Amino acid sequence: MWRKASAAALLALAVGYFYPGSSELPEQILQYINLPVFWSSSHTLSSQKSGEQVISAAWETLITLPTRQWSKVAVGVNACVDVVVSGVGLLQALAVDPGTGLDHEVLHSKEDLKEAFIHYMGRGAAAERFFSDKEVFQWIARAAAEYPGAKLYVGGNAALIGQKLATYPDLTVLLCGPVGPKLHEMLDEQIVVPPESLQEMDEYHLILEYKAGEQWGSTRAPQANRFIFSHDVSNGEMSSLETFVASLEEFEPELVVLSGLHMMEGQGRELWEERLKEAVSAISDIRKDIPIHLELASMTDKDYMNSIMQEVMPIVSSIGLNEQELLFLSQAGEGPHADMEAWKGIPDVGQVSDILLWILEQHGRTDQSSEADLTRIHFHTLAYHILVTVEGYWANEAAAVMAGARVASSQACGLQSVDISKVELKAPLEFHSSHFEPREKLSLNPAEPVVVWRRGNVTFHLTPVLVCKQPLRTVGLGDAISAEGLVYSELKTQQPF
Repeated sequence: MWRKASAAALLALAVGYFYPGSSELPEQILQYINLPVFWSSSHTLSSQKSGEQVISAAWETLITLPTRQWSKVAVGVNACVDVVVSGVGLLQALAVDPGTGLDHEVLHSKEDLKEAFIHYMGRGAAAERFFSDKEVFQWIARAAAEYPGAKLYVGGNAALIGQKLATYPDLTVLLCGPVGPKLHEMLDEQIVVPPESLQEMDEYHLILEYKAGEQWGSTRAPQANRFIFSHDVSNGEMSSLETFVASLEEFEPELVVLSGLHMMEGQGRELWEERLKEAVSAISDIRKDIPIHLELASMTDKDYMNSIMQEVMPIVSSIGLNEQELLFLSQAGEGPHADMEAWKGIPDVGQVSDILLWILEQHGRTDQSSEADLTRIHFHTLAYHILVTVEGYWANEAAAVMAGARVASSQACGLQSVDISKVELKAPLEFHSSHFEPREKLSLNPAEPVVVWRRGNVTFHLTPVLVCKQPLRTVGLGDAISAEGLVYSELKTQQPF
């Protein structure tokens, strides 16, 4: 061993003689003396720049709008006013004591609310539930609206996606959903609301937020997130769906974005079974050459999720979802990794990749003989995003997935652009393309922050998120991510749906 050290020292002296004052030595010499090469390729970072700086700069260079952009997008059908408050603060104001967490599919009382909130707060996970008792909900809603620091925002996936799309001046947006006077006043002027969608009263959703590290009793939140609940019958029955579909003929959109299916879950099996059939019939009436994106949200009923998977997914072109929705989807359909109760920390890329591929193979058009329309999935989790597409249908995927990550990084901090001092890189720098063999080992290069791999005729594009260290608002991030990803996506014309 001492001989090798001596040889290395002699070689270093010789190199110093031949390369005096040089800060960079030939790669072969470093390999010979078995020292790591830190500066030899584009995979390495400048000593003056952090990984976050390199990724953010790369996004600004690489994110470009597609050749053909959407000019008219129709969005529906859930819309409401969000009342955002501190979850722990509101529950304390309601004179509720902390205890143990317990999930409830439907909330019937403030005790149910407390237990479900603690259950998800302890996991740092987002969730959304229906509150069955109208009078108790209205009492809690009044307390929330009067709570110090409570804020009112545009709410509902459709309205939030519409708001994000409306930030692009060349894009006209049609929004269908239950739009009351307060919501109408808050909507962007560029958004067109059909008269049939206007109603006398607003629907209110209560959003209980918590911060990373926040503690209540023995429960500590591992990361910032929110718990959403409502007694929302209009959105719960998707009462605007037929109005939405009827409006498309006159509006003539190039893209349709649909959300709100999750709201029907709280209405009970008899209602959702019947209403889902009507929804499938209405969606099927949309012209086949118009792509449809379906935005999913938190659900707990496996039968309902399975029905959406079997009946709705094959008739839409694209879906957007997060890690909880992805795992629940696999559990409902007995797909890959369905035996996992929950993700542990940052979801494993290989496992996520397995479930995404399974969805497209089971319910999408990976086989050219398939009659299914699904060819695109936009997956997002805190640390990274993946855009998955069947080859031949979509273009500009790398820019689209980066655009979604960039908006997550800025919007979570309440900013219009990424502030490097307020974000951090949490994505894994090395991972596998699958949890199973054969699999590919992949690594992330911050200077070119999109990792691409293929499984059959399905292409995966992954980019890291620069995670906001102290997020100001988590609500609507998924909607902003999906909206931004769609703006930067291009549908190839030679493949009609």
